Amino acid sequence: MSFSSIKASFRSRRRSERGLTLVELIATVTIVSILALGALPLTKVVIQRQKEVELRRALRDMRTAIDRYHDAALGGQIEIKFGTDGWPPDLDTLVEGVDQLNAVDKRLRFLRRIPTDPMTGEKEWGLRSSQDSWDATSHGGQNVYDVYSRSNGTALDGSRYSEW
Repeated sequence: MSFSSIKASFRSRRRSERGLTLVELIATVTIVSILALGALPLTKVVIQRQKEVELRRALRDMRTAIDRYHDAALGGQIEIKFGTDGWPPDLDTLVEGVDQLNAVDKRLRFLRRIPTDPMTGEKEWGLRSSQDSWDATSHGGQNVYDVYSRSNGTALDGSRYSEW
């Protein structure tokens, strides 16, 4: 074995042990970046979908509590206040509860807490009374017949959150 062949094998071994070349590194970073950019819009859709599920759940819970209050009022379990038509006067009444008729020290509670609107991040909801029109955006103040989100955003299906 000659000196030049030893020198050549040493060079080839050193080159292979150096690691990635700059071109290989740039190609790897480019591919990883493209994959990350492709996943970013998908994560935004997933987050929006989760918020929409939370909004539907919060609206359903509040509407169920409003209906349970109304059923209890019509069933004679709680006193119907003048002008409310048996609907709760406000959302806080659903949380605080009302005294049950014909029972001592019994309060009926319909909601543990007022949920946060996931679209606005606040506990403020749009309210409609039984005297308001079905699409009213201002509350008459007589009672709470329905709730809706105050968000002006648009859902993934194209509908507005305030119309849910």
